[in-house]
Amino acid sequence: MATIDLTTADFKEKIFNYETEWKFKGSLPVIIDFYADWCGPCKTVAPVLEELSNEYDGKLVIYKLDTDMESELSNAFGIQSIPTFLFIPMEGQPMLQRGALPKNVFQQVIEERLLKTPAPENGTEKI
Repeated sequence: MATIDLTTADFKEKIFNYETEWKFKGSLPVIIDFYADWCGPCKTVAPVLEELSNEYDGKLVIYKLDTDMESELSNAFGIQSIPTFLFIPMEGQPMLQRGALPKNVFQQVIEERLLKTPAPENGTEKI
């Protein structure tokens, strides 16, 4: 699966309506790439995100949001520099990270924050 273009309307429908309390609507963890076509670092990261989208197909969804076209959503998140990435786990709060990241850092965040299954309540893990 390739990265998916995201609009403000799509965001409100598929991720959450940021005008209300945080409530994630997705069925898989999400990474949102806030980018612009004129941004050099954004262009550098784009192929990495395409690779990750294929590698983690069925485990997470990677969206691209053009900050020039979707300024309302960019302003809602206070995006002031691009690229900026919003990592949304299934449970817990989303995490915002500014700046171009290498593939290994994306993989680490995906494995440790987005795909990690929470430990059972009683503190013992099943094998």
